[in-house]
Amino acid sequence: MGFLDEKIWTGSVFSDDWGASAAGDAAIAEPATGIELGRIGIGGPAEIGRAAASAANAQVAWAETSYEERAAVLRQAGRLFEEHAAEIEEWIVRETGAIPPKAALETHIAAQECYEASALASHTTGEILPTAKKRLSFARRLPAGVVGVISPFNFPLILSIRAVAPALALGNAVVLKPDPRTAVSGGVVLARVFEEAGLPAGVFHMLPGGAEAGEALVTDPHVRVVSFTGSTAAGRKVGELAGRHLKRAHLELGGNSALIVLDDADLELAVSAAAFGSFMHQGQICMTTGRHLVHEGIAGEFVERLAAKADGLSVGDPAVEPVALGPIIDERQRDKVHAVVTASVEAGARLAAGGTYENLYYRPTVLTDVTPDIPAFTTEIFGPVAPVSVFASLDDAVELARGTDYGLSLGILSRDVMKALDLAERIPSGIVHINDQTVDDEATAPFGGVGSSGTGGRAGGPAANIEAFTETQWVTLQGDIAPYPF
Repeated sequence: MGFLDEKIWTGSVFSDDWGASAAGDAAIAEPATGIELGRIGIGGPAEIGRAAASAANAQVAWAETSYEERAAVLRQAGRLFEEHAAEIEEWIVRETGAIPPKAALETHIAAQECYEASALASHTTGEILPTAKKRLSFARRLPAGVVGVISPFNFPLILSIRAVAPALALGNAVVLKPDPRTAVSGGVVLARVFEEAGLPAGVFHMLPGGAEAGEALVTDPHVRVVSFTGSTAAGRKVGELAGRHLKRAHLELGGNSALIVLDDADLELAVSAAAFGSFMHQGQICMTTGRHLVHEGIAGEFVERLAAKADGLSVGDPAVEPVALGPIIDERQRDKVHAVVTASVEAGARLAAGGTYENLYYRPTVLTDVTPDIPAFTTEIFGPVAPVSVFASLDDAVELARGTDYGLSLGILSRDVMKALDLAERIPSGIVHINDQTVDDEATAPFGGVGSSGTGGRAGGPAANIEAFTETQWVTLQGDIAPYPF
């Protein structure tokens, strides 16, 4: 049997082992063709509850396992992602509509997340504290317990493993609920990797499901930390529910990221970066360049070149032909994208390229004359749409960039990097890229946004991961019992 042989996982969830769910199963469809690729078991609230209880039992022994053993499991997981990359990437292409380079990026980062997480197992997780008394006082970080991870469809492998790997390395158990539309790329792959890597039974559970399963995971008393990646609307519900149950929720949400193009930028390179920022993976990325803010002195030529670039990009089935863009994930999302484009044109924006679709294939689209009162400026589109707005001064650029509730990623293109850095300090954003577009990710870097984009950098890098998946305990120690006056 192959690593991802359907005989292993068809109709099943992974909870201690592969097995059927009382909640039934669901089809996994290929967006490019509509073909059913397989059927995955669905985790209902009852299944989530049993998984969380099992995880809580298994977590105690896992936390007591030596850091060397935990690190070895994570290193082996990284090697398995590399060893089976071709098979995993084929699933990512067919299940998510990704082009092959995007799929390769996912397996590469997944392996790196595991390698970086393996080092967390032996990372310093405490400090000696000053004390006015004759005793030893120190703080130490202990595993949170059971971590619930809810991941989305767009980068299903990366957005699952970046929480799962560090949580496991630090001694936690994990219950993962991937999006059912991408349950193989975002769930089955991880279950098979950790199964083969030697993770003890019960420490990791994978149950795809809908809103009811997500609610059950957030509210389950065994789950102490929730890591959610998805829309701002859904994230607000997760945060509210977690708060009601006095749990920490790490929320990585939507974005409407700005790319500021100053008048001294190299126009050819700027247009290339802008196109990639808006059109990579059909714009279905939280960091997608959602607003192009361009100096008035170069705006006309910028739009002309960007529209030509968009018109020249190929759209089609990435599993059978070399294309730049694949399909939108489903009809519902495609219709949302088209509704924003249509409403924006009706409100006064000009369509410079695209704006049409066939089935789930949406043409890369450029909108110009976009002002702050037009839907394409204010809305996270989550599609291959590049809205262009014009500014006259740096103050205008700041005002436009700040004209959103989101604060995930910011790109600034300019030959004057110090001017760009000063500009960045005036715009709230969890991520800033100077002389690059807005889409980027590395396993070593803290990732997260502010405002409606989430609760800050809670993923990536040792400091963020330790903060996210451990609890602080203060300990004092003295040789004799302290005397008291009564």
